Amino acid sequence: MSIDSIPRYFVAVDFDGTVVQDAFPEVGKTVEGAVSTLKWLIEQKADIIINTMRSGKYLEQVIDWYKQNDIKYYSILRNPTQHSWTTSPKVYANVYIDDLALGAPLYIPEGSIKPLYRDWE
Repeated sequence: MSIDSIPRYFVAVDFDGTVVQDAFPEVGKTVEGAVSTLKWLIEQKADIIINTMRSGKYLEQVIDWYKQNDIKYYSILRNPTQHSWTTSPKVYANVYIDDLALGAPLYIPEGSIKPLYRDWE
C-alpha cells in the first residue's frame, strides 16, 4: 500500500498544555516533540484542526504559533466537512490530542501534583 492510497483523516489538536506549556493568557514554551509530531502527522495525510478554548486575540496567538512553526492547519474550531451530515458544533475528528484526554501521557514535574503538559515522547 502506498501512502497515496491512504485516505485523509482529521486530528483535532488542543493548544494550552498540549503543544505549549500551559501559561494562559500568555503562550507557553513549546512542548518538546509537538512540532515534529504535528509535521509528521501532516506528512501522513492528517488534516490538523486547531481545537482550543481560546478566542479573540488569544486565538490569534495560537494561529501565530502555528505560522511561526511552519505547521499547516486545515481548520480552526470546526471541521468544514461535517456540515453535510450534522449541525452539531462539536468538532468531528478521527483523533483528538489533548492534555485532558483520558489516557494522554502527561509530564508531571517531580514534586508537583499538577501535570504541566502533554508528553509527546
